[in-house]
Amino acid sequence: MKLAIPTRDGVVDSHFGHCAYYTIVEIGDKKEVMSTSTLESPEGCGCKSNIAYQMKDMGITLMLAGNMGQGAVDKLASCGIEVIKGCQGDVMKLVEDYLAGKVVDNPQVCDHHDCGHHGDEPKFRLAL
Repeated sequence: MKLAIPTRDGVVDSHFGHCAYYTIVEIGDKKEVMSTSTLESPEGCGCKSNIAYQMKDMGITLMLAGNMGQGAVDKLASCGIEVIKGCQGDVMKLVEDYLAGKVVDNPQVCDHHDCGHHGDEPKFRLAL
């Protein structure tokens, strides 16, 4: 399994379409990190780029993201990429928490490109 995380300075970027780069993590069959790499973010808004198709071609099936608009969620879904929104913090700690089953989706999506609610989002929602 491969997953992508919108990243800036080693932490989850609050909006996938404006991140500095994507951290790509390959997970093994025993839920262990096999490798990490980075993928450069396209210029401009991610939802209007070909990044979803590029990720699909790389075999990415999951994105752990801060937040994004419904159009971006739909575009990623059309490429077979599931999105879990509401993530924040250190990228590798997030991966560790995901592998431990502690991360679930925040159903809130941005309704416009420059929404101001990112600072109020939880680090992640814990599965109970």
